Amino acid sequence: MPAALHPTIALLQSSSLSSVVQQEIERAILAGDYPPGSKLSEAALAEKLGVSRGPVREAFRMLDEAGLVRSEKNRGVFVRAIPMDEALEIFDLRAAMDEWVGKRLAESITAEQVRELKALVAEMEEAVKAQDARLYHLANLRFHDRMVEMVGNRKLTDTYRRLIKELSLFRRQNLADAVLMRTFLSEHKKIVKAIASGDGQAAARAMLEHVMQSKQRTLANDVLQRGLAPSASGR
Repeated sequence: MPAALHPTIALLQSSSLSSVVQQEIERAILAGDYPPGSKLSEAALAEKLGVSRGPVREAFRMLDEAGLVRSEKNRGVFVRAIPMDEALEIFDLRAAMDEWVGKRLAESITAEQVRELKALVAEMEEAVKAQDARLYHLANLRFHDRMVEMVGNRKLTDTYRRLIKELSLFRRQNLADAVLMRTFLSEHKKIVKAIASGDGQAAARAMLEHVMQSKQRTLANDVLQRGLAPSASGR
């Protein structure tokens, strides 16, 4: 009969498994497999992922702390639905962070990093030509995440990533529009040009304007969606 694992080793293995389960559930949530408001079944996920319920339960706890799910006593665990007012607050906070990131990068970016950002913009350009909103969205996420990462502030990177994940839960359709994708692409090119020039003020301004424009488009899209939604009396 095999010897029992040392409690510390067992804890580390359990923690590692919980992290893997958490990452997989998070990936599925952000990919839209579980839309906002969906109830997550501990038993079903355990069976699907081939694990016991313990790691799933711990994964739920971590996802709750990350702001992606909410746990309701006697009801279960649900994917969070981000309301408009909270989404707008995230946009405002992100704008302040990105403004600072743009200024810092313009002051410190290397030629190799500029090439990396240009390559990501080129990926977005190819996605625009192919009218592939999904590929554009993924390249867009990598572009902004990489800029924040290049600054080298781990606390900023962690905070930024949490905000972006929360914002991803908010129902938006901006990137599905081919015209808007081209507009976003133009803004990204402007950002890289300003950063590469070393002009901190211009880079900060380009980053700020990009986020605030995205905020305004989100508001306009929400108004449009609510305007198209059937009223209760019209059912």
